[in-house]
Amino acid sequence: MTITIKNDFTHEEEIKKSRFICHLKRIENEQEARAFINQIKKEHWKANHNCSAYTLGDRQEIQRSSDDGEPSGTAGVPMLEILKKKELINVCAVVTRYFGGIKLGAGGLIRAYAGAVNHAIEAVGCVEFVVQKELVLTLDYALYDKLQRYLASRDIEIIEPVFLSDITVKCFIEEDQVKSFLSELTEDFNGKISILKGKTQLIEREIKD
Repeated sequence: MTITIKNDFTHEEEIKKSRFICHLKRIENEQEARAFINQIKKEHWKANHNCSAYTLGDRQEIQRSSDDGEPSGTAGVPMLEILKKKELINVCAVVTRYFGGIKLGAGGLIRAYAGAVNHAIEAVGCVEFVVQKELVLTLDYALYDKLQRYLASRDIEIIEPVFLSDITVKCFIEEDQVKSFLSELTEDFNGKISILKGKTQLIEREIKD
């Protein structure tokens, strides 16, 4: 399962008079990540720090972080650890800090930067990428009502029904469930439904708490 944020997002919080603004963005490559980091730095050029972290690749193969002037290991790495812990891919996080005059100490900084990213991710929500396979089903009119109930009970939507001498419908099944679905369908309908496999599609599905 591959997971990312639902959409780009900004979240702000205050800790001991310092403002921490977390900017999250979905990215496709390192060029986009660097461009986003530079964009935030330009927008918040008066800020004391614009620390960053990002992951790329289906297994987080690329991981980068920057403390941007904060004590080593107190900002970028804690931010990156949150992205890794939540198994997010293709996400860039930039946390802007406007210093409020009260020092937080190393532990306080780690908690603040990690917390800013964690709270932003919780606020925006996440989606998982799901691979689906198209199935084209052809059946007699006498079986159509039963098929509708059968698919509805499994939260499977009928797409593009065509009513000719037979009825043809399309539906999408998660790829890793196709084998078991076809076995059940064939058994429950005594092999009276003709089945063809069609295209593959990738969809995003919101992850519920």
